[in-house]
Amino acid sequence: MPHEFRFCPNCATPLEWLAQLEDGGAKERLRCVACGYTHWNNPTPVLAAVVEYGGQILLARNAAWSGRVFALITGFMEAGETAQEGIAREVKEETNLDVTALNLIGVYDFQRMNQVIIAFHVVAEGEVVLSPELVEYKLYAPEAVKCWPAGTGYALADWLRSRGHEPQFIEFNKRE
Repeated sequence: MPHEFRFCPNCATPLEWLAQLEDGGAKERLRCVACGYTHWNNPTPVLAAVVEYGGQILLARNAAWSGRVFALITGFMEAGETAQEGIAREVKEETNLDVTALNLIGVYDFQRMNQVIIAFHVVAEGEVVLSPELVEYKLYAPEAVKCWPAGTGYALADWLRSRGHEPQFIEFNKRE
């Protein structure tokens, strides 16, 4: 869980793990004994794009990441926008590219970060200018790109399969 709530956002009383009857039976959640607030801890929707640029796949490296790991363009959905509008905005903000076509690949579970990933294939054009959030990008032929065994990597694998390519997965180094 990336963030742990400890205090009620309404009255600042410490939250407690309390069971309460909900649809489907009793459920233990962080609740406020003073005002009745419940912290639902619902997953956050995250948008991801397999960016097709000039017939190749664009992967980028986040400035905050250690190592030379490249991934899909991702970002949080904003209030008041559709998922399609959001991914077009994220691609523009992070790469300066204009989305000319987009299609849903699928929806992916990413429990480690308490997120639900909504992944799209986008076709984009223009001149790549990375935002300060990204430090580097690479272009890969679809048949040469490697997937990773996590949320957005599975989206990339599904897109590759839809194009007749058998995805290859990299192995993460296991920490001992």
